[in-house]
Parts: sequence; C-alpha cells; structure tokens
Amino acid sequence: MIDLDNRTDKNYDFERLGEIASSLTPLEIELILTDNTEIAQINLEFRGIDKPTDVLSFPTDPFPGAPLGTIIISVDKVAQAATQLGHNENDELSLLFIHGLLHLLGMDHETDGGEMRAKEEKIVREFNLPLSLIVRTQGLD
Repeated sequence: MIDLDNRTDKNYDFERLGEIASSLTPLEIELILTDNTEIAQINLEFRGIDKPTDVLSFPTDPFPGAPLGTIIISVDKVAQAATQLGHNENDELSLLFIHGLLHLLGMDHETDGGEMRAKEEKIVREFNLPLSLIVRTQGLD
C-alpha cells in the first residue's frame, strides 16, 4: 500500500505504482511527490548535496506495523527526463519509484556488484517500462 503525499498539481497513474509496490513488499510505503526546490532542500539537509535530485529513499527503522520507508520524487525531474528520453511521465515516475523502492528494500547499486541493476531490469520488463534508471545512468543497454 502507498501512503501518498502529493505536494504538486500533477496527477499520475498511482494504481500502477501500487501494483509495483505490491509485487515487491507487503509493507506500506510513503511516497512524497514534490518539486525541485523542496527536494534540493531535503538533499542538502540529509546528504549534504546542494542540488535537486530525481529520487531519494529513506528507510524506516523496522518495528511491528512500521512502513518500509519514504520515497521522495521530484515531479520536475520526472517531466524533464520523460521529455529528454521520449517516454511519458507515468513511465518515468514508475522507473524512479522502482529505483527508490529497491533502495528501501536494502539494495545498493554502488556496492552490490550488479544485483540491484538486475532486479531493476527484471521489474522494468515485467511492467513493460523503458530503460531502467541504473542502466541509463551507467550508459549501458
């Protein structure tokens, strides 16, 4: 289940995000949709990086009934990437959501030797989405 906090005027296919989440975890996920200004502030506060980013993930400490964590996505970055890459914003949002969710599940593409990339690619194929976030940022096909 997704607990949505949409701080924008954008409306996406949240049903598909629910299907993606349900395919990976029974736990609740908080999803915050925001703009570049707010995500840049969050990025600076929690990561020390003073610029907007596309997606951030914050796992919750596990305890009974706790959500898995929070995913924050910039709708400005969604629109920009969708335009640049030639697909729709729902697809881009789904790609960023998958990436954030895998991080919440404990995966880390910078240290896992390709495990997260492989999992992301599998999910992308299952949901008939364009290239995964990891694949396109690594410049691979």
